[in-house]
Amino acid sequence: MQAPDPTRFILIGTSHPGNVGAAARAMKVMGFSDLVLVAPRDPQVLQRDEAVAMASGATDVLAAARVVATLPEALEGVAYLCATAMTPRDFGPPTQAPRALFASLAPSQERVAFLFGSERFGMANEDVYRCHACLSIPTRADYGSLNLSQAVQLIAYDWREALGGFDVEPRTTEATLADAASVQGLLAHWQETMVEIGFLDPAAPKKLLPRLNQLINRARLSREEVDILRGLARFVGKPRG
Repeated sequence: MQAPDPTRFILIGTSHPGNVGAAARAMKVMGFSDLVLVAPRDPQVLQRDEAVAMASGATDVLAAARVVATLPEALEGVAYLCATAMTPRDFGPPTQAPRALFASLAPSQERVAFLFGSERFGMANEDVYRCHACLSIPTRADYGSLNLSQAVQLIAYDWREALGGFDVEPRTTEATLADAASVQGLLAHWQETMVEIGFLDPAAPKKLLPRLNQLINRARLSREEVDILRGLARFVGKPRG
């Protein structure tokens, strides 16, 4: 049985269905699924077409999301609360950059919630005061405006990295490398073509062919790529009438 998601994303007073859907998508790509909406302006926001469209495959996160009337309901079962606010409060939890805090928070394995305010007004002071820390995403000083879903994505990414991150899957290829005989056949074909078009003097070839041989070796051509280059040689050497 899969362990419950240890991280909760809480959107307070959200206005736009598209932001809710995009936030769900941002969560899912980072492996999170616990989404709670507190008093959204539209109680049916999770079912709106724009939310579903912007979720782009993360409809399971939308389907499992909860809508509650008050913030205390959204905080049940959570041990550590992080507000997200661009402007530090004179009174309240310390303001920190996400990565600096997450480096020390992740090893504790506490259940964590990230709180995001409404698109227009951000987080209310009283909601910030409930939190243990206030996260401020480092941005350009004179323009720190982030879309709600963008903020969710950045926090989700940094938090996932602090938890250990995901491995980057190496790109696999089914292409079969050309063998040495195929490479020599390609070189012979190009030698013939270059002589035909006057690019290579067979009486004084110098080191052109060995250099081409080394270039092809470095490129590690596939069989299909060798075929393409031989086809090009045939086209270049075709008589023009």
